[in-house]
Amino acid sequence: MLIRLFIIFLTIVSMCMLPAHSNDAVFPFPVHQSVLDNGLTVISIPFDSPGIIAYYTVVRTGSRNEVEEGLSGFAHFFEHMMFRGTEQYSAEEYNEVLKRLGADHNAFTTDDWTGYHIVASADALEEIVKIESDRFMNLKYSVEDFKTEAGAILGEYNMNAANPLRQMFERIREMAFTEHTYGHTTLGYLEDIKDMPNQFDYSLTFFDRYYRPEYCTIIVAGDVNHDRLTQLAQKYYSGWEPGTWTVDIPEEPPQTEEKRSHITWGSATLPHLMIGYRVPEFDETNIDIPALNIIGQLLFARNAPLFQKLVVDEQLVDFVSGGYTDRRDPYLFTIMSRIKNIENMERVEQEIYDAIEDLKNNQIAPERLDEIKSFLRYGFAMSLNTASSVARTVSQYIQLTGDFNTVNKLFNLYDSVTPEDVQRVARKYFTPTTRSVVTLAQEEVQQ
Repeated sequence: MLIRLFIIFLTIVSMCMLPAHSNDAVFPFPVHQSVLDNGLTVISIPFDSPGIIAYYTVVRTGSRNEVEEGLSGFAHFFEHMMFRGTEQYSAEEYNEVLKRLGADHNAFTTDDWTGYHIVASADALEEIVKIESDRFMNLKYSVEDFKTEAGAILGEYNMNAANPLRQMFERIREMAFTEHTYGHTTLGYLEDIKDMPNQFDYSLTFFDRYYRPEYCTIIVAGDVNHDRLTQLAQKYYSGWEPGTWTVDIPEEPPQTEEKRSHITWGSATLPHLMIGYRVPEFDETNIDIPALNIIGQLLFARNAPLFQKLVVDEQLVDFVSGGYTDRRDPYLFTIMSRIKNIENMERVEQEIYDAIEDLKNNQIAPERLDEIKSFLRYGFAMSLNTASSVARTVSQYIQLTGDFNTVNKLFNLYDSVTPEDVQRVARKYFTPTTRSVVTLAQEEVQQ
């Protein structure tokens, strides 16, 4: 048996390793990767966490993939349904196994991907691979289970709807994206969620399309041996058949004018402001990406002049924040603020625009740029302090590009950013014609 597994292991393609001592690598740990014959990628990252592993399953499917009209919200729906059990392990039995192992487990959904994660004892690896492979290959649920979970998702939507910022995110995305699926949030459109209990058959189609090995990557960080992990993956996942579905994501046309919207809030709240500028998709070869992240620090870090003026000195706002968010397709550089008095709403908005214009008109000092680069690099390194954070970081870059080395390519690009790049990027993307603005304020009480 061991000989056969060793022969299988030798036939697995794409085995690679990133040395921990590489001078230009911001990610300091070795990364081992194998790809099974069915397209499933298996990655291990040895990390100094004796007896502990973090087991992540990356599904490169999120709300971005929900291209059919009237059928948004299913990527998030499956984050829920994946805990409903199989013929071999019911939902109760699955949870009992993890409880017995002392494991912590959960899942999340984003625009671009869905992540399932477990932190457990290293000696439980085979049992984890066994139960995870079973639910990804053999998920089974009844119509009644489906309707129950669909109802729970409506409840989650209604709960989130009580948060002003959630409503603003929903509005700004509907405004900024008229064709692309980023036009709806991860939860989906409300009318689609309400109709979800009637879409049992489509749920099976969605699962059949995307819960396939070519869409998935297994990432294990911590006290793990790559040969052992690959053997177990081959043992339990090799029967997982690849699919044939490819998705065609609609492109968003260029934005040519400013878009604005106001939300009247029915209960007590401070006024809110949200601004989104259209920016490009993540690309580790595009120097505009690290420049946008640097701009986020220049404008909205706690020591930035704008923050000091609005929050500390004049105390016009509770907070002001902004930044670039990695996405697989063009998205938004998003700015948010909560204003203490509605009379200052226009002034705060103008102060933000003035800070952006200052960045366009005046190059930052090279010394300041170097400080921000060092801060971002140091912050990234300090975040890699647990097996789970290491696995989560690799997962993030795997879902973006499929390449774990993306993080090193990106931080190498940071070194090339110049003050001229920062100024050019500010001028290129932060224009009135590419921005969408949403304001929110409490409904005025009629006397």
